[in-house]
Amino acid sequence: MSTGDEALEVWIDQDLCTGDGICAQYAPEVFELDIDGLAYVKSGDDELLQDKGATTPVPLPLLDDVVDSAKECPGDCIHVRRVSDSVEVYGPDAD
Repeated sequence: MSTGDEALEVWIDQDLCTGDGICAQYAPEVFELDIDGLAYVKSGDDELLQDKGATTPVPLPLLDDVVDSAKECPGDCIHVRRVSDSVEVYGPDAD
């Protein structure tokens, strides 16, 4: 699926996170495991965003890594969606 130059954001459903850390291996600039063993997204300032449903922009150079994270995630908990209309383009709810 092509997203062109559209802005994308990513979030993690911690209720489904298995804590495997695959996302943090693929894209450590975007994902990080916290002390609770679950993965969270990070802000552009490298701050861990622990609020439920917190989103962070997907930097274009890291798009492939973020998409691979969503595809390989055993918990199917990584959601990548367009900012403009909140339609999921990668992840368990993508068409």
